[in-house]
Formats: sequence, structure tokens, C-alpha cells
Amino acid sequence: MSNELRLGVNIDHVATIRNARGGIHPDPLRAANLAEKAGADGIVCHLREDRRHISDEDLRRLIREVALPLNLEMATTNEMLEIALKHKPPGVCLVPEKRQELTTEGGLDIISRMDELSKFIDSLKDADCFVSVFIDPDHDQIDASSSIGIPAIEIHTGHYCDAKNLIERKSHLTKIISATQHALGLGLEVRAGHGLSFDTVGPIAEIKGISELNIGHFLIGEAIFSGFEDAVRRMRDLMNMARSKNTTES
Repeated sequence: MSNELRLGVNIDHVATIRNARGGIHPDPLRAANLAEKAGADGIVCHLREDRRHISDEDLRRLIREVALPLNLEMATTNEMLEIALKHKPPGVCLVPEKRQELTTEGGLDIISRMDELSKFIDSLKDADCFVSVFIDPDHDQIDASSSIGIPAIEIHTGHYCDAKNLIERKSHLTKIISATQHALGLGLEVRAGHGLSFDTVGPIAEIKGISELNIGHFLIGEAIFSGFEDAVRRMRDLMNMARSKNTTES
């Protein structure tokens, strides 16, 4: 099992700040290039149905003008499928989406939509897009993902990050560890993300078998105080320290 741990930087909320006033600043493309300079391995963006942050033009530029691979988060709608098939990003992560939510509130329900999602995923695979799904750390959802040919899952870490006390956080961490082991046993690649910060990333980065962490909102917020490159670089360093601890103890 590889001990590599990649960092995907989500630049959605650079666009949120831009859109608050209109115009072209700050530019998500510039953020993507700075993230690469600071040690990111990939760029993540979520093209929402209401275009509240990333725009279609942002997506086009990120695919054509950024050297790092792009992972496009998107809802499972016909409109988004057409966009993905047109631009063919290297990666696509399927996520649940509600127009009224402020951020993604939970994992995608694979079990109730297996037939529909299977056809959706096959279309993306035919376009050479690497497909992952954003799901809760639930064994049944992982089994369903595997059964319809999904090669990778991204485990929702939001409940772990939002835990009100250490006991609750440990409980959520245990579920994530168990889900990771279960998915690896089925031959799936395991990624994780949502809500991770400097304070919460370490225990997740230590988990054997997780190959990628996708982090965005916290980094954009931290950039206000310390600068974007410094924020990404510190996150990269914390991930590396946690993963090297994993290696030392194994």
C-alpha cells in the first residue's frame, strides 16, 4: 500500500469573494497557481447549479490553463453531465447538492440511486474522467459504490470536524477509520475531506490508506490572516508530519 498523501486545494471560495462585489478579482486561476507553488497536488472546484461561486468560464480556464489536475465536484444532473463531457476534467467527484444549503451537508446516497448513477458514471468513464463519490463513512454506501464500479470514494469528514467535544470527535474518527479499511478491502481508492483545518487534519492524515485530502474553505479563510501560499504550505507540512508519524509507527 502506498503511503503517498496528496493535497487537493479547493478554490471555490476565492470565487465567492470575487462574486460578492463582481468584477474579476480575486481570480481563482491565480489561487490555483499559488496552490501549486505551495505544494498542492491538485485543484478542486465545485460548479454548482446556481453558480454561486465557480462559473463556467472559471472551469474552462482551470482545465486549460492550470498545470495541476482538476477534480470537478458536481451534482448528478443532466446539465452537469453535459458540461463534464464537454470539458473532460481529469477527475469528477459526484456530490449531493441542494440549492438552499450553504455547503454540502452530507454524503451522496448511492444505495437509493444505483441504477441511475451506474449509467451516469459509465458516461464519465467513457470520457476518461476518473470518478469518485462523496459519501458518509457508511459501510453499506461503500458496498453500493463498489458494486456499480466506482473506483474511489471521498469520505465526508464534516461531522468529525464539527464535533462538540473530544469524545464525539473520537467516535466520528473511529467510523472514518473503519470505513477506510472497509473500502480498501474492496479495492477502492480512499480520499477524505470537508471542514478540515490545521487543528483537525492530523488524525485524518494519519489514517493508513487514505491517499488524498481535499481542503478549501479553511485555507481561503486562513489566507486573510497569513497569506494563501503560507496557509497551503502549512497544511501540506501538517499532513506530511502526520503521515510520517504513521510510517514511523508502522
